[in-house]
Amino acid sequence: MKDMEKRVLENKCMDEERAMYACENMILRNCRFDGPADGESALKEGRDFEVDHCFFNLRYPFWHDHYIAIRDSELTPLCRAALWYTDHAAIENTKLHGIKALRECRDITVKGCDIVSPEFGWSVNNMTMEDTTAESEYFMMRSENLHLKNVKFTGKYSFQYVKNAVMENCVFQTKDAFWHSEHITVIDSEVNGEYLGWYSDHLTLIRCRITGTQPLCYCQNLKLIDCEMVGTDLAFERSDVRATLTAPIDSIKNPHVGRIEVPSVGEVILDEAEALKKRCEIVVTGQA
Repeated sequence: MKDMEKRVLENKCMDEERAMYACENMILRNCRFDGPADGESALKEGRDFEVDHCFFNLRYPFWHDHYIAIRDSELTPLCRAALWYTDHAAIENTKLHGIKALRECRDITVKGCDIVSPEFGWSVNNMTMEDTTAESEYFMMRSENLHLKNVKFTGKYSFQYVKNAVMENCVFQTKDAFWHSEHITVIDSEVNGEYLGWYSDHLTLIRCRITGTQPLCYCQNLKLIDCEMVGTDLAFERSDVRATLTAPIDSIKNPHVGRIEVPSVGEVILDEAEALKKRCEIVVTGQA
């Protein structure tokens, strides 16, 4: 709806319990949810409302909401568990700084945001995230149907158990990323960390730069297309892998089956049983 068709509430400060409970067809502009009453659930059970240049310093503001927009706003570290059980939400140019900021939500867009939120994005279905920075632990765990573009992430244990995701032009400074993930494609991105992608199924990396120890072990249906693996060792253990690498790799250990093409490898480590099976072909091309 156009702004003039919605009731506008401006320049208010609210701190009571459920201050705007079940609000509908509204625009809240330059409002603050803060104060000594310390009330929770300010905008619970609302629908078709917009939040513009607002400040949130109280818990659980956006639970069970539908068709909402949050723009140019701030959710402080005290604003914990901000969006739960909410659908069709667009969040833009906003600071999401409270723990567990997004959970059990669906049909979400996040653009131009600054996220500092442990346990962010658990069990979310159908989300796009663009031009955003994020700092978290267990980021996006058990979420499905994601599209990330130009996202810079720092933290641990990201994308565990995630299903059906595409990530483009991202930078991930992480550890234990993509564990047990399924059907993930990462394109033109940097992935820096330890123990990347263990136990994943149908993880595909295209033109990516990968660093860190013991990446991509115990994987099924793993594909790397024109990727660099720099400063990586003990890669591909027990994995079903098809890889074309564009830079030397420090070491490969016990790949289970498939084919790896690489300009050079510092060391190939094979247990006796794997050496006898010869089920993974390692081709050293000598071309970097």
